[in-house]
Amino acid sequence: MSTYVWNYLQEYHEERADILDAVETVFESGQLVLGKSVEAFEREFAAYHGLPHCVGVDNGTNAIVLGLQALGIGPGDEVITVSNTAAPTVVAIDAVGATPVFVDVRAEDYLMDTRQLEAAITPRTRCLLPVHLYGQCVEMRPVLELAERHGLRVLEDCAQAHGARHHGALAGTMGHAAAFSFYPTKVLGAYGDGGATVTRDPEVDANLRRLRYYGMEQQYYVVRTPGHNSRLDEVQAEILRRKLRRLDAYIAGRREVARRYEEGLGGIPELVLPSLAEGNDHVHYVYVVRHPERDRIIEALDAYDIHLNVSYRWPVHTMTGFAHLGYGEGSLPVTERLAGEIFSLPMYPSLPAETQDKVISALRSVLDV
Repeated sequence: MSTYVWNYLQEYHEERADILDAVETVFESGQLVLGKSVEAFEREFAAYHGLPHCVGVDNGTNAIVLGLQALGIGPGDEVITVSNTAAPTVVAIDAVGATPVFVDVRAEDYLMDTRQLEAAITPRTRCLLPVHLYGQCVEMRPVLELAERHGLRVLEDCAQAHGARHHGALAGTMGHAAAFSFYPTKVLGAYGDGGATVTRDPEVDANLRRLRYYGMEQQYYVVRTPGHNSRLDEVQAEILRRKLRRLDAYIAGRREVARRYEEGLGGIPELVLPSLAEGNDHVHYVYVVRHPERDRIIEALDAYDIHLNVSYRWPVHTMTGFAHLGYGEGSLPVTERLAGEIFSLPMYPSLPAETQDKVISALRSVLDV
C-alpha cells in the first residue's frame, strides 16, 4: 500500500458516525448558511482559546486577508513576515494591497528570526505577521515588544499551530488577532475548506463580521467596503465542533508519532530531526527533517512506495509571482539553504505504527544505517 505524508481515511472510519451525524444535524436544521452550527463553533473555538471573539470564514487565506483588513492594513502599508511559509501567507498580504517584507528564519527551528525584525521596520511598517510554523510558535516576546514600541499591529498566522503553546499561552492569543486554517490536513481539519480569525478586540470582531458578509451589518445594506463573501460553511462548522472536542487527543497522537520517529531515527549522521524552541509545546502539524541529500532520499523512497512532501521547496521570495519585491538570490540565506534540505515524513494522529516502522526502516536503508 502506498504511503503518503497524510491520510484521513482511518480517522474517518473511526469517526464516521459522528461526522455523518454532523451533516445530518445541519441538513435537518433548516438553515444552511450562517446558522446555529457556525455560531456554536465560533463560541466554542473562542472559548478553547480563552478569547471573547471568533469569526468563521471560508478558508485560512481569507482568515489572514480579513484579519489584516480588520486591523486597518491596506495599500501603502508594509507587513513583515517570513518567506519560509506556505505561499497563502504572503498572497493574503498582497491581496489587501500591502507590501510583504521578509526577514530570515532560524536554522535550528525554521521559525522567524525575531532578531532581524527591528532592522526591517520602516515608516511604512504597520503590521508584524509571525508564522507559527510546522506546529510550534515564534518567539513572541520581542515581536510584542517591538509592536508596542513602534505602534504596530500583530496578526498571528496559526494555520499550522492549533493547540500549540508558547510559555503556556496558546497560539493565537498573543497578538491583536490571529488567523487559523481548517484545511483537511491541519491539526484541526475540516472535510473541505474553512478558516477563522480570533481576537480580543470587539471593534476588530465587528469589522471581521462585516468584511466576511459583503460589508453588511444587516441584509442587503453595505456599511463599509471592502466586503467579501467569506462565510464558514454550516456543515464544516458542525464537523469542526465535533472534532474540536478531540483536538487534544489529536495532538497527543501526533506527539506519539513524533516520539517514535525520534526513537527510530535519532543519531543518524546528517539527518536533522525537529528542534523544540525554548518555551514551546509542539503539536507536530508536519514532521520536517533535514538532510543535504534530500532529493536523492525522496527519489529513493519512491521505490519503497513512500511519497514525501517538501514544506517548502520554493521560498516565497524566489517565486516569479513575487519577483517585483526585489529579493535577489542570497537575500535570505538560511531560508534558501533550508529549502534545499528539508522534507516532511508522514505525520497524522492515526498513522499506523506498522506504516511508520516501514518509513523508518526504508529511510535508514536509503541512508545506509
